[in-house]
Amino acid sequence: MLNRLKLTGILSAAALVLVGCGTSGSNESAVSEDGIKVVTTFYPMYDFAKNVVGDNGEVSVLLDAGQESHGYEPTPQDIAAIADADVFVYNSDEMETWVPSVLKSIESSDVIVVEAAENIALFELEEAAAAEEEHSDEEGETAHSVDPHVWLDPVYAQEEVNAILTGVLEADEANKESYEANATAFNEKLAELDAAYQTAFEAAENRTFVVQHAAFGYIARRYELTEVAVSDVSSDAEPNPAKLAELQQFMIDNQITTVYYSDSASSKTAQTLAEATGASLEVLSPLEGITDEDQEAGKDYLSVMEENLTALKKVIQ
Repeated sequence: MLNRLKLTGILSAAALVLVGCGTSGSNESAVSEDGIKVVTTFYPMYDFAKNVVGDNGEVSVLLDAGQESHGYEPTPQDIAAIADADVFVYNSDEMETWVPSVLKSIESSDVIVVEAAENIALFELEEAAAAEEEHSDEEGETAHSVDPHVWLDPVYAQEEVNAILTGVLEADEANKESYEANATAFNEKLAELDAAYQTAFEAAENRTFVVQHAAFGYIARRYELTEVAVSDVSSDAEPNPAKLAELQQFMIDNQITTVYYSDSASSKTAQTLAEATGASLEVLSPLEGITDEDQEAGKDYLSVMEENLTALKKVIQ
């Protein structure tokens, strides 16, 4: 309830900002001489949109690396930026759970909204009801009933790029050829990434990997692997001692010598498992954020997904 009250207050403040900015006129969404203005929620949506837009405008991102996407609380300035954009891109209501309330508060805006995963059938989680009961609390935190990490599947990533392209073309038909060429070029790279994953895993005998956080279900399903996770998609909380002991025995029985942890979360539980089993630690990035420094050094969605592939090949072989 506390988070909901906070968001209500933020939305009320944002309404005042929007009135001050005069965000309701029908001409506000027209693409300016400076090009299209696209606002995105978190890194994968930013990278996909940036590759589509190219040099035809400006793409910005609301969440910095390390910020938690699910429980994010947008500022009034964030909401005003969304309302003032030509296109707003987010992954899904299941990932950015705060977005529907924001969109309702800016219904008068002409911003074109792209839910990139809207036409993708998200995988339902097993025992979702039990997970919801476990992770729902007085502050309104609710467990996921589906896995929202769809951008980690290179095939579904192409579908998200196509959804973004559709929204961008609706906002700026004049640059259609450029946007379509950009999207095609990027999707070709994503197809090559998919082919690399398929080739790496097609003859593997060991197809099981252990992760601290269950963010890699789409990779597992796409390439017929098995993800064994310490915590579910809704939480990085430490497991109870009984579950931890069960995972330790599972790793020993199956001769699993690596535990993966996220680069955006604590590695404490993964370290505990590694110490108990003699396993090594490796990073497997859910790509929810890349720091500005890493981006300046050349890291992007494709390069980090290639790093993930290299890391997985240490186990899947």
